[in-house]
Amino acid sequence: MPCKNCLEKPVIQLTNNNIKLCKQHFIRYFERKVLNTIHNYKLIDKNDKVGVAVSGGKDSLTVLNILTMLRNKTRKFSIEAIAIDEGIKGYRDKTLQDAKKFCKDNKIKLSIFSYKEEFGSTLDNFLKKSKFKACSVCGPFRRYLLNKKSKELGFTKLATGHNLDDEAQTIMMNYFRRNIETSARLGPITGVVRDKRFIRRIKPLYFMTQKEVATYAFLKGLTSEFIECPHSTDSYRGDVMEMLNDFEAKYPGTKHSIITSFIELLPLLKKSYKNYMPINNCEICGEPCSQKICQTCKIVEILKNKKENVQANS
Repeated sequence: MPCKNCLEKPVIQLTNNNIKLCKQHFIRYFERKVLNTIHNYKLIDKNDKVGVAVSGGKDSLTVLNILTMLRNKTRKFSIEAIAIDEGIKGYRDKTLQDAKKFCKDNKIKLSIFSYKEEFGSTLDNFLKKSKFKACSVCGPFRRYLLNKKSKELGFTKLATGHNLDDEAQTIMMNYFRRNIETSARLGPITGVVRDKRFIRRIKPLYFMTQKEVATYAFLKGLTSEFIECPHSTDSYRGDVMEMLNDFEAKYPGTKHSIITSFIELLPLLKKSYKNYMPINNCEICGEPCSQKICQTCKIVEILKNKKENVQANS
């Protein structure tokens, strides 16, 4: 069957309506839908300095590519890129090469920060010396650095590559863990209340499936190869991802339904939890958190004590 809009060979069949599109019409559909998300949810304001969190993967380079196109067309905001090097050998060192190349080719400033410089060691070494699961360390560290460094770089917004699959997973994880107040912070633009200590995150790919993002990145030649984090399946999120993929295979449109239902509930959640959790400053590092000491500093202290115990017993 040819593309719905012409007689060309289709490259993808959309899961939410079974429409088949050729390369030209898919790229047009994809970019238009992302730009509509930016416009409808007011993700970018005039004179914003938007930081784009890039890993070198398909999602982050897709966001950077589309925001670069929009910036060049409107000239109403500026963009820079920020990358976090967790120190995952054979993975992050490879993806960062694609990020560096894209930024160089498009004259975009790229700032790279690493766990080794900020926390004293790489994620690989942390995992060798502790029983922590990768995501339980990497998640807090990454969020911490992105917010802290975005403030230092003067960003007014931080764009991430979270897609529809990512958000559906997070929503279900919060339901399963009875962590609904955290879901109130989700959506195309994060946060319940504005606080200058947090750089608001925007998700231009919010309504795009992982399959659509991968297809777009491939057709546009944005990445040299698709590499997944070696720890992505060894986590609670990995189990939820597998569950949702199974449901999607049996009942196409499941993920779209989760997101559509959540968007309808989101205004009520934000209203209900507006004053639910006070924001404190960490007693150790000064960064914003919900408790007296932030999760990052707690993990750093545990890892530090483990290291001291090993040295004392050696």
